Amino acid sequence: MAYQVILTDAASRSLRELPVHIQKRVKRWIDLVAEDPRRPGTRELVGHPGIRRVHASKDYVILYTIERQWIAVLVLRVENRRDVYRGL
Repeated sequence: MAYQVILTDAASRSLRELPVHIQKRVKRWIDLVAEDPRRPGTRELVGHPGIRRVHASKDYVILYTIERQWIAVLVLRVENRRDVYRGL
């Protein structure tokens, strides 16, 4: 069963600002995470229970949570790996 994908405003804005080839890679990973949110290659963030991450490319990371009550994956951020963890 696939989960519904919900992007926060910040994640949606960040995704639109990425280069097209990175956007395609991020969208592909979001689709894969929607199929299986705990798939290999994803990890829970240490010190932030409930937030998971996946590297969509060498430099870009997707942070998301699994919302069981909505059967949804909430994408929190899509940013460069040097910036994505700031302000958590």
